[in-house]
Amino acid sequence: MSERVLLTGITGYIGEHIAVELIKQGYEVVGTFRSLKKAEASRESISNFVSTDRLSFVKADLLSDDGWSEAMKGCTFVLHVASPFFMIEPKNEMEIISPAIEGTKRVIKEAKRANIKRVVLTSSIVAMVAGKKTARYGSDSWSDCNLNIGAYSKSKTLAELEAWKELKDSKVELTVINPGGVFGPSIGAKAEAQNIKMISDIISGKIPMIPDVAMGMVDVRDVAKLHVNALKAEGAAGRRFIAASAEPVEMVTIMQILKEAGYEKVPSLKAPSFMLKFMSIFDREAKGMVPFLGKKASFDNQATFDLLDWKPIPIEISIKEMAKALSK
Repeated sequence: MSERVLLTGITGYIGEHIAVELIKQGYEVVGTFRSLKKAEASRESISNFVSTDRLSFVKADLLSDDGWSEAMKGCTFVLHVASPFFMIEPKNEMEIISPAIEGTKRVIKEAKRANIKRVVLTSSIVAMVAGKKTARYGSDSWSDCNLNIGAYSKSKTLAELEAWKELKDSKVELTVINPGGVFGPSIGAKAEAQNIKMISDIISGKIPMIPDVAMGMVDVRDVAKLHVNALKAEGAAGRRFIAASAEPVEMVTIMQILKEAGYEKVPSLKAPSFMLKFMSIFDREAKGMVPFLGKKASFDNQATFDLLDWKPIPIEISIKEMAKALSK
């Protein structure tokens, strides 16, 4: 019999790719949803890549206890992927932070009750390096939530810390995947996914200038494989894995890739950081970018290669295939 995996966030950009990878590797998948309409759309999208005979959906909201006990029945593993992601800084940071923390606590509480073997949590490199100086960082690095690092970075840091706290000395194993900027073609072409919207805005000419931002990047298909490989990988329990290029990729490099691919509306001018900082007083999207301006963190990601069998897709391919899919 196939082992059953509960997958939260299945209707999202990363979640749909993980569902496809799980089914390819022979798992039975139970995906949680808040909206039946989104669940039906995801099933249709996933069916274009794999059979959905081993895919089912259960209604379960991260902000409610209802449905979680039923969702985890018969599951061996839990992949907790769902979390809010917005670069636009909210008026109240708790709008993002509270759901991330409470949702993580709720999933882990139910995983303990259901005697789940291992939980694989999707975190982010912003839980490691937000607000930090340009330097090289490993999996022992944590972002400082006492600094002005933005609501999203705080939400990922605090939610991950909560997961480690909740599963300390527990029989339930925890493995964490910390992706960088995630790019690559979408299965369902969800316009609300932040990175998809960003590339869409760039190639359509909606972004007039290039911000001085650089980050470790990764293909969404690699992120999916790393999550699935982490379910059973020996030595992965109790560890964080950096899923990002060792060296940061600058936004100007992304623009060059797109320009060379024939996207004429891609901007050429660099946005002065002082201007973005000034704009952040009035513009919440600019405010969300400020903590990352001028920072160029690099990473020690060797453990991801060694323990999770990572064979990364070149980021140039990720960007080109993403833009091509959005141009159809």
